[in-house]
Amino acid sequence: MIDELLPPALRTEINAVLDDAGVHTDRRLIMRMLQTAVLLGEDHTSRLDLKIASAALSEMRDAFRLFAPFHGVPKVTVFGSARTAQNDPLYRQARDVAAALAADGWMVVTGAGPGIMQAAAEGAGPERSLGVSIRLPFEEQANEVVNEQDHVVAMKYFFTRKLMLMKESRGFICLPGGFGTLDEMFELLTLQQTGKAEPMPIVLLDEPGGTFWRGLERFVQEDLAPTGVISPGDFDRVVITDSVADATAEITGFWRNYDSLRWVGDVLVLRLRAEPTHAEINELNNEFGALLASGRIERSAPLPAELADKDALDLPRLALHLDQRTVGGLFRLIGAINKLGSAPRG
Repeated sequence: MIDELLPPALRTEINAVLDDAGVHTDRRLIMRMLQTAVLLGEDHTSRLDLKIASAALSEMRDAFRLFAPFHGVPKVTVFGSARTAQNDPLYRQARDVAAALAADGWMVVTGAGPGIMQAAAEGAGPERSLGVSIRLPFEEQANEVVNEQDHVVAMKYFFTRKLMLMKESRGFICLPGGFGTLDEMFELLTLQQTGKAEPMPIVLLDEPGGTFWRGLERFVQEDLAPTGVISPGDFDRVVITDSVADATAEITGFWRNYDSLRWVGDVLVLRLRAEPTHAEINELNNEFGALLASGRIERSAPLPAELADKDALDLPRLALHLDQRTVGGLFRLIGAINKLGSAPRG
C-alpha cells in the first residue's frame, strides 16, 4: 500500500493536518492523495508534470462542486459541433431534444460552447443546463445560457473535461461534428466495449433525412467488423436516428426498469424497479445464459457489501456470474429487462 512508502513520523504529521482541517469522512482516500503529492516531490517530478497533476486535481474538484447539488437529478450529455449555425436543422434538433428531456425531469450537460452546445443549453433552459467548458485561445467563452445561473466550470485539459462530461450522465446524445465530437463519441464506445463504464444509452442523432451517422455505420460494418478489430455486435448498443422523439425515448426508456449495477466480488448485481416473475427469469436465462461464467441469473437479496453501504436496499435484484469477456452483451440483457411484462409502464 502507498502509506507504507512514507516514514511513520510523516504519516503522523499528515494525520495531524487532516485533524486540524476537520477531515474525517473517507479519511483514508484523502490521506492517499496527500501522500501521493508528497511522493511526487520525493521523486523529483518535473515542474511540468507537477503542474499537470496539480491542475487536473484542482479542475476535478471544481467540477465535483458544480455537479454536487444536482446529484439525484438524471443528466444527459449532448455532444456536437461548436460551428453549427443557428439556422441549421441540426441546431433545432439539439434544442428540441434537450427541451424534451428537460420537460421529463432531466438536466442537460454540454461543453458550454456555441453551436450544438448552445442549442442544447437553450432547449433545456438555464436552470436545467450544466456546462464544462475548455479554455482555448481561439474559441468563444462559455455561452450565456450556462453563465446565467453560473452553471459552468472551465477546464484547461481535454482529458479532465471529457471525464466530467461523461462521469455524471446517464445518457448521451451525439450530433454530427468534427474531430472533437468524434473523439468524444468513440471514447463513449470504447468505455462501453471494454466494460470500463456502466452501460448507458448512446444516441447518434442526425437532422431529418441526414446521412452523417449512417456513413459511420457503414464504415463500422464494412471495414472494422470484417477485419476483426471490433466484434460484430459492438455497434449494436448505439441507436442512430433522425427523430427527436425516438432519441428521447431511447434515453428515458433505458431506465424504465433497470436502475443500477454493482460488482460484489465476482457477482454482478442488477438493481431493478420491479421484481421479475419466475417465468421471466427463466426466459432471461434461456436467452442470455451464454453470457454467464457459471450458474444462472437469480433473484437476490442485498448482499453483505450492499447492506454495509446501505446501497439501494429497497430495490429488487438479480445476481449473476457474468463472463467478463461477454461484457458487451450486458447492454442487451438490460434491454430485455426493460421489456419484461413486469417492468413499470413507460
